[in-house]
This record gives sequence, structure tokens and C-alpha cells, in this order.
Amino acid sequence: MAAPMSVAAVEASRGKRAAVSIALVAAVLGLPLWWKTTETYRASLPYSEISQLDTLRLQLTVPIEVIFAKGTLTVEQQRTIPVSDTKEKVSVLNTQTSFVRRYEIKYRRTSSEEDGALGLHTLQGADAALQQLNKGAHGSLAVYVIPETSALLPQGVSVYIGKHRRALVQCSPYPSLPTEDIFRTLYEKLERIAQAMSFTEEAVTAALSNRIPIGRFSKDDFANSRRAFKSSPGYEITFSLLNPDPKSHDLNWNIHSASDHYIQPFLDKLHPVANFSVDSQILYYAVLGVTPRFERATSSYTLNAYNLPHVINPVEARLGSSAASLYPVLNFLLYVPEYSHSPLHIQDKDGSRVSSNAFHSPRWGGIMVYNVDYESPEEPSFPVKVDIDMVRVMEVFLTQLRLLLGITKVLVPDDYMLETPGNEGLTDWELDRLLWSRAVENIATVTTTLTSLAQLLDQIGNIVINDNVASEVYHAVSSVQVALAELEAGRLESAFQASKQAITSSEKAFFDPSLIHLLYFPDDQKFAIYIPLFLPMAVPILLSLLKIAKEYKSSKKEPIKTE
Repeated sequence: MAAPMSVAAVEASRGKRAAVSIALVAAVLGLPLWWKTTETYRASLPYSEISQLDTLRLQLTVPIEVIFAKGTLTVEQQRTIPVSDTKEKVSVLNTQTSFVRRYEIKYRRTSSEEDGALGLHTLQGADAALQQLNKGAHGSLAVYVIPETSALLPQGVSVYIGKHRRALVQCSPYPSLPTEDIFRTLYEKLERIAQAMSFTEEAVTAALSNRIPIGRFSKDDFANSRRAFKSSPGYEITFSLLNPDPKSHDLNWNIHSASDHYIQPFLDKLHPVANFSVDSQILYYAVLGVTPRFERATSSYTLNAYNLPHVINPVEARLGSSAASLYPVLNFLLYVPEYSHSPLHIQDKDGSRVSSNAFHSPRWGGIMVYNVDYESPEEPSFPVKVDIDMVRVMEVFLTQLRLLLGITKVLVPDDYMLETPGNEGLTDWELDRLLWSRAVENIATVTTTLTSLAQLLDQIGNIVINDNVASEVYHAVSSVQVALAELEAGRLESAFQASKQAITSSEKAFFDPSLIHLLYFPDDQKFAIYIPLFLPMAVPILLSLLKIAKEYKSSKKEPIKTE
């Protein structure tokens, strides 16, 4: 019969049960509760879809409608006109980036209304009349093939590109040629016209510059890609009149009327691209950062091309517009030199005078030097009242504005005739060229931003991903997928708008304040925080468990005593 347990044995048994109970509560309840309450909240992200976007395969489709006027085809050739045709060309930039240039061509004959429009005596009148019949969607082209006997095109001109999305092509009759040969010859002209009015391989490559090495660019393409401002939802345009010598010059410039007449129609045409705001200011005693060099031969002062970069910095500190703006600022400065440095002329790298007496700085703006025409060679009475010729000034600023927004001059063969944009300062097809490049640029930027964000969040696992960031990422991914599908379908305007939404959402997610890594402790600092908290509690529990385990092992080895 077993002897009753002593008081000491009872207390020892109770202590063991207490230690085991505390250890179980800490392991079963405490650790999971601590783990759950201290875990980092990370909303789910579409990592697989983002990884697919890292490999960018663009398909740019240009819808082209070819319309044959009377007298261009014989009756037999008219019967064999194909309804449609498709031409493609693949350009591989690197293992992760490529694009397909695709032309979807549809053929038809002119209607009676179109024949009437083509029967007008002027090209401008015919272009305007055809525009009333069919305005055309963004990114689409209409090419009218007119007979060689037509008097519309001047002598020596075979292709006329109007203000809208339309071109006239003079075609010699080929009554003896089969239809296939006629269309093969015509396609060569169509390809040159499409590259002039839509996009070129160089333009797309420049728009994809952040995904491909610089070595892919030629010197001119690289300069053009770095001159224009990056795509943005909005821009601020600031016109500044610099009067370094108010005692000598009383300047009067009607900037508001000039802006409304010359700049605003151009900006209204660009409303699908971005929002623009325009303001102006007059800065007194604002001098250039360099001293002009005097030339005795011409009794004038000059600024050479090597001094121009040093002109901007001292003036920029006085502008004060870029610091208060959320959008890129385009600065246009009109500088009237003081009397002691007049006249002042700008020289190019060859030492020749620049005809516009102006220069521009990439992704910043432009400066024009306006010399006062003093009536008498003798010293005039001061201050001289100067009414600035705003027509001459705005022509220079509008040209610089086009370059800074990425609207470059189109190089065409000598037998091509381009219609001037007129008071709007921008043709419809030039707007489409800008939309093509900006849509591709936006898509490239979004894919790079989302890929970088996914890699960052994957590498730093303790960054919180809140629902707002996840929502913006999902919206960016869906928008860029829509943009890619719309480009493939040839719907340029909707593709560009979707790319704008994608870049806005991706930048909101990437620059969200909650993703700043300094808000989170590294793992070694977490251990430094938690060890002083858990060690005093864990040591007694572990020692008690070790003691219980040791006593249990020793009790197993001792023989059982019986009476």
C-alpha cells in the first residue's frame, strides 16, 4: 500500500502543474495573439499580372482608308479592288520590349459628295469640304487617290497633307498593270504618308527610352527625346518680361491679348493631352548671369552658345513659379537688354547670329532677347517708351512651346506639300503624333513603375500595403491593359486616356506616404525591442520546464519501492 504524499511533495506537484499551465497558456494563447496583433497588414496585389507587364509587347494599329477618285482606276480594276488589307512590321528593341507597327487598310471609291469636294479649285477648300463630310477619329488616316489630270495639286507635288487627318495622292493611271502591282506601288506611298502623319519607329523607340539602352538612339533622336517634357496630367506656362534697366526702358507688352490670340487656340487643341494654365509677370532689375561680349566691327554685344547655359540659373531664382507648382512649369522669358548692352545678339556654335535671337533649354523653357530700336543714334531721352511687337515674340514662343511639348518637325520628300496649321498652331495629325508617343510613353512608365513597386514590396516584407495602395495598383494594371487593347484595336484617343489613368494611379501607389521605408523597423531593431519584453518572462518558464523534464527522467530511472 502506497504511503500518503507529504506536504512538500504536494507543493512540488502543484508548482510543476502551474509551470506547465503557464507555458501552455503562453504557447497556445500568448504567442498566437502576439503574432496576430503585431503582423504587418499587406493587402493582396496582382503580382502575376505585373510580372506579365514587365515583358512589353506593343501592337500599334493605324486604321487607313484609301479612297479612289474618278479616273484613277479602270472599270476592270474597280471590280478587283480588295475590301481590306493588313500590313505589319515587327521591331524588337530588347528581350523585354518590342512593338508591332500595323496598318489596317480599307479601300473604297469616292461618293458623289466627295467628288464634289475634290472638284473645288483650291487644296484648302477641298480639304475643308472633305472635313465636313468625315472628320475622322484620332489616329485614323484618309488617303484620297486622285488622277494625274487633276488640277488640285501644284506642279511638282505628288502628295498633299492637309490640316486634318487626310492626304491627297496623285496617281498616274496604270490601265495595263494588274491590280496587285498597282496596290504594291501605292502601298509604298501609303507607308511614307502614315509615318509622316502617325508615328515612326524612331518616335516609338524614344517613347520607350526608359526600357531600352541609350545605345539604341541616334544622336538626333536622343536629343529630341531629352528636349521635350515628360508626359504629365498638367502643365503651367509662365511668360516673364525681364526689364533689367527700368530707368532707361518703359516697357509695354499686351501679353493677355497676345496669349489669347496665339497661345490659347494652340492649348485648346491640346486639351486631350493635358490641362494647361497660363500666367505672366514682369521682373525688374533681373539681369543675365553673364556679361555680353562687345564687337567693335558691328558695334553690338553678343552672347555665344557656350555662355547660354550660364544665363538661366541667376534668372531662375527670380521666377519663383516652379516651387509652388504641382505640375511642370514651362518658362518663357522676354529679355530687353539695358541700354549699355544694346543691341544684344545671340550666336550659334558656328558664330552666326540666330535669326530669332532666342534659344531654348530642354525641359525648362525658352529665352528671347528683344532689342529696342532707338530712333536716333544719339543718346535718347530716358525712359524710352517701348511697345513690344507681340506678333514677333509669340511666333518665337509658340515654336519653342511646340518643341518642348514634343511636337517635332516632320521630314518629308521634296514632292510632298504640308499645309500650315494656321491660327491653331497645330494640325490634327500632329496632335495624333503627339498622342501616339505620349500613350506609348505612359504605358512604358507605368510598367516600369509597377514592376519596381512589386519588387520593393516583395523585398521588404514589413511594409504595410493598405487597401488604398492596393486599389490604385489594381486600377493601374487594369487601365494599362485597356490601353494596350485599345492601341491594338486602333482607338488612339481611348488608349491615351486609359494610359493617363494608369500613370496617375501607378504614381499615387508608388509615392503613397505609407510606403516610406523609414516608417518601419528592420528585423534587428525588432529583436532589440521584443527581447527585453519577453526574456524576463520566458527564462523562468523555460527553467521550470527544464527542471520538470529532468525530474521526470530521473524518476523513470529509479526502481519502484513496494512494502
